[in-house]
Amino acid sequence: MVFMKKSLVIIKPDGIGKKIVGEIISRFENENLYISKLKMIHIDRELACMHYCDHKGKPYFERLINYITADSSVVMVLEGEDAVNKVRSIMGNTDPAKAISGTIRSDFGTDITINVVHGSDSTESAEREIKLFFKNYYQ
Repeated sequence: MVFMKKSLVIIKPDGIGKKIVGEIISRFENENLYISKLKMIHIDRELACMHYCDHKGKPYFERLINYITADSSVVMVLEGEDAVNKVRSIMGNTDPAKAISGTIRSDFGTDITINVVHGSDSTESAEREIKLFFKNYYQ
């Protein structure tokens, strides 16, 4: 069995509201990424603050927390070869205005905060984030 890399992906509240969850999941699956865990949850403030702890103290932190906690999100673990980089390529630049045409954020994002999806930025972040949202994943 080949060891597969993992990434956490969150389809944020605006993705749910725009009814594009299926479209987003299809884009990942069409690039040979496998969903090993998936759930819909309402991310509370405590979890959001733990998840975005690297952004604490930045001017946009409160807007980011308010946005991710505003409604339900779909949280999933994607696995595949070079999963973190592949996921980030499919999502596009954090700022939809700078994202390459055809990426998720280019097609559906509103601005740098309201940008439809989150994906882990490194394998270390992926492990930390997966443990936050799927507590028993590595047991």
